[in-house]
Amino acid sequence: MITPAAAGLATGLSLIVAIGAQNAFVLRQGLRRSHVGPVVAVCALSDAVLIAAGVAGIGTLVDRAGWVVEVVRWLGVVFLLWYAASSLRRARRPEALAPRNGNDSEALGGVLARTVALTWLNPHVYLDTVLLIGSIAAAHDGGSEAGRWWFGAGAVLGSIVWFCGLGFGARLLAPLLARPRAWQVLEVAIAVTMVAVAVKLATG
Repeated sequence: MITPAAAGLATGLSLIVAIGAQNAFVLRQGLRRSHVGPVVAVCALSDAVLIAAGVAGIGTLVDRAGWVVEVVRWLGVVFLLWYAASSLRRARRPEALAPRNGNDSEALGGVLARTVALTWLNPHVYLDTVLLIGSIAAAHDGGSEAGRWWFGAGAVLGSIVWFCGLGFGARLLAPLLARPRAWQVLEVAIAVTMVAVAVKLATG
């Protein structure tokens, strides 16, 4: 079962390693050292749940419920535009953009709410995990269900590795962002990313 698991790991990483809204948020939290553990846990656990649903065959139901995906899509567009505006507001106050060094003033509830929204209000997450990974996993049955579940386990491991590396490894970039101007550039880049994803969702 090593081959299906390795294939799942490679597939999961290939789908998740991209500059998107969720990854940009995890990177920001990692750089600020703000509730990194809970943010990484929510992202990884959410992917695990969605991948398991896809491997179990829920993707067929999601594919048929087109109106659900449509509602999620427009909710995601609104949220992404709101978050982009928030990033631009933060960029206008450079004194508020310094790394926290563990002295976190952000409320955990608000951070987790944004993490959940960025994860579950993005239709691409369902397409990648539930539908795409689910369909690829079905090809690894090998005559039994074990193969596809090993494939799913590999994909989940890929998600865990990526989010842990992105969140906890981001602090290595902190010296490059020691100045307020650098944080302004980061927040503007995040805002641009959020708008780009929102436009893609609205027109896709």
